[in-house]
Amino acid sequence: MDRLDETDERILAVLADDARATYAEIGERVNLSAPAAKRRVDRMLERGVIRGFTTVIDRSALGWTTEAYVQVFRHGTIAPERLRQAWIDIPEVISAATVTGTADAMLHVVARDMRHLEEALERIRAAADVERSESIVVLTKIIDRNRGWDAQG
Repeated sequence: MDRLDETDERILAVLADDARATYAEIGERVNLSAPAAKRRVDRMLERGVIRGFTTVIDRSALGWTTEAYVQVFRHGTIAPERLRQAWIDIPEVISAATVTGTADAMLHVVARDMRHLEEALERIRAAADVERSESIVVLTKIIDRNRGWDAQG
């Protein structure tokens, strides 16, 4: 795969900032015509550099301000794809990963309040035959690169 040049990287930065930017807006910000910007975006899509475009929901705007990291310990072993299937339809789970150490998985969970979090944890446990879980509730976010800015930005 060819390396990205500086212009491609600048286009990616524009799209990371605003995935709805028009090709004209992208071109203006990186000093290209709209058709040239489109060709470069299309090429990055074809190469798999850009995997798609998505909507990022600010759950805090919905009132989901309680956040926790949950270590999950299961009975026996289970394939990562089966864990994914168990939790993919639980909207409170915003990310999940298998991990090293004694836990089988680590989940990032958001909820409206502690009661909502408790209900979500019950569904998480039931969906994947969880033996036990350990939750760590977030007090203050000090860096949040998922938003593109730190928590103060």
